[in-house]
Amino acid sequence: MDYNYDPIPLPHRAHLSPEESQARADAYYDSIQKRHTVRQFTDEPVERTLIERCVLAAGTAPSGANHQPWHFACVSSPDIKREIREAAEAEERAFYGGKAGSEWLEDLKKMGTDASKPFLETAPWLIAIFVKRHGIDEQGNKQKNYYTSESVGIATGFLINALHEAGLATLTHTPNPMKFLSKILERPANERPFVLLVVGHPAADAVIPRAATVKKRIEEIASFC
Repeated sequence: MDYNYDPIPLPHRAHLSPEESQARADAYYDSIQKRHTVRQFTDEPVERTLIERCVLAAGTAPSGANHQPWHFACVSSPDIKREIREAAEAEERAFYGGKAGSEWLEDLKKMGTDASKPFLETAPWLIAIFVKRHGIDEQGNKQKNYYTSESVGIATGFLINALHEAGLATLTHTPNPMKFLSKILERPANERPFVLLVVGHPAADAVIPRAATVKKRIEEIASFC
């Protein structure tokens, strides 16, 4: 993209009373509190059009110089999901075998996680999110990107929220390292894996760790001057 500065009037704005604003904020907080990370999914299909719409919502996120340095590789192929699971579990076995270090592994005990990742095959969709270290313009020239991790992190948050609003559950999976995703999904060298989202409907017997329900109070996460 190559645009000169060309300001236009703000195309959308909300005119809400303080009461309406508070009501919306309260409703959003009520909704987002019901979002949970799950590890037990059904194989119930989810339409591609729904995934596309949520990815488009993620693509509205702000980014450095509006370069939008992200790619969302959406996977529903059983064969590719199986390949991703096999590679991820190999990394996870090393991680839980001691690579993570004792402190990290101790912290994970209350979360109930281990090296087995059946959800990578069961869930109907995996969305591998990549950071574009740099872009490539239409002439094949390298285009510098800015604040790439921050930008992709914000877009990932948008995506998780959009999927939640659509009635879907997610799991943020971050095997370390994640280079196998680049190989399996045939992504170019200017991209690096950022996170793997597991997307679908929670199983009837889905559970969450009690520890995950403990959220910090406003006094612990914010200050006001």
